[in-house]
Order: sequence, then C-alpha cells, then structure tokens
Amino acid sequence: MENSKGYMDCTNMGAVMEVRGRSLLIQISKELDHHNAVTIREKADQLIDKNSVNQIIFDFTNSEFMDSSGIGVIMGRYKKIIFTGGKVAVTNVNSSIDRIFKLSGLYKIIEKYATIEEVLNLQ
Repeated sequence: MENSKGYMDCTNMGAVMEVRGRSLLIQISKELDHHNAVTIREKADQLIDKNSVNQIIFDFTNSEFMDSSGIGVIMGRYKKIIFTGGKVAVTNVNSSIDRIFKLSGLYKIIEKYATIEEVLNLQ
C-alpha cells in the first residue's frame, strides 16, 4: 500500500520501497526471484514514473537469493532511467548475490556500495 510520501510496503510480495528525494530505495525482503519479480517491477515503475526518480538503490540486506528474474528486474529499471541520466546502485550484497552480479556482468553498469547512506550521500 502506497502512502502520499512515496512509501510502498510490499513485504508480502518481497520488497519495501521508499522514495527519498529523487531516489527510490527498494529493500528486498525476500528472494528476488520469479515469484515476486513481476510485482516488484510493476510497483517500482509506478513510483519511478510518479516521482521522477533518477536513482534506484536495491538493498539486499534481508535477501539471500536472486535468480535470472531478479537480474531482469534490475536490468529493466536500469534501462528505464539511464536515458534520463539516472543510475542504479546495490547495497548490502551477500557473497551469493555478489557472485551472480559478477557472473552476469551487472557490475559493469551498476555500482556496489556498502550502505544505503553511502549512495545517498553521493547526491
């Protein structure tokens, strides 16, 4: 359910999303896989369009798994904002998800940071 400040709790669908300025923080609360990829994609796109988001931060603190559907969610959001000068970042990536990012080549276009605050302080 979205509130007026750009906060959307989709925990039962795998994520909590919050708009901070022009940044969209997507905290993955479960696995980022084929079970919840469509919902996360749709809800994120709604917030991106409604709030003129130019930066997306995927926080994997509470997630231990991502499959190819998750890669698709991240790539799709990257493609959605890159043409407007936006960027995508990931934080709190565990070794399993880090390996997927390395093998898929996502780190060539998406930056990894230790914390959410580190990314937000770059703006």
